[in-house]
Amino acid sequence: MPQRHHVRFPSASADDLAQDEVRFEVVEGDRPVRLRFHDYDEIYRRPGLYEQVFYDRLRCCSPEKVGDLLRQTLTAVGRNVTELRVLDLGAGNGMMGDVLKTSGVARLIGADIIPEAREACYRDRPGLYDDYFVADFTDLPQEEADRIDAWSIDCLTTVAALGFGDIPPEAFLRALDFVKPDGWAAFNIKETFLDNSDRSGFSRCVRRLIASGRLDVHHLERYQHRLSMEGTPLHYYAIVARKRGSGPLSGLATNGDADDA
Repeated sequence: MPQRHHVRFPSASADDLAQDEVRFEVVEGDRPVRLRFHDYDEIYRRPGLYEQVFYDRLRCCSPEKVGDLLRQTLTAVGRNVTELRVLDLGAGNGMMGDVLKTSGVARLIGADIIPEAREACYRDRPGLYDDYFVADFTDLPQEEADRIDAWSIDCLTTVAALGFGDIPPEAFLRALDFVKPDGWAAFNIKETFLDNSDRSGFSRCVRRLIASGRLDVHHLERYQHRLSMEGTPLHYYAIVARKRGSGPLSGLATNGDADDA
């Protein structure tokens, strides 16, 4: 059975904190260890902690939701998910990869910026990915870019990782560059990121991709991503889109805009 941890959420409200600044405690022996929700390196070092906090306690359903919508969208256009060669960006310890593998994708490549993510994936889900890159997609060495490109990627997925500084707009666009023309992208974003009043860099990046026609949206759905620490529903949008045109997408990034979670 997965290891269970003694997890404590603070009694005071965290409503005034940004979503990525919320903290919780893991009691280890007699010592409480305080962690932010986005302290992924420390969370991944503790087997089962990520799943216990986000999936068991906070009811995150995004991997299954995005995976289901990707399958439905492909079926509607006469494609089969088993044909896909997927780059899973922000792969973490393999939650989205599990969904994709169960769907039977042809090839599955993981990528994350921290080595602890790959180590956790290899520990918890050995053999899940055909390859797993630890890389900064804003500064990708040519050798690694060539290795990724050799997989002939025709689908990009990224779940619960966009818009909080974990994956900046430039990294998302660089990953999308690996997707072949007319390939697919399936991802989720916080609901405010599609609001014109949101001026964050990632929000503007996604809206520019759609407005320019480089992403042809086939499915857009608002849904409950997970609960907040107080039990309030947090809503995201799931997007399944087709990449149109050719040429690099870096020009659609917004320079100087900090993502505001």
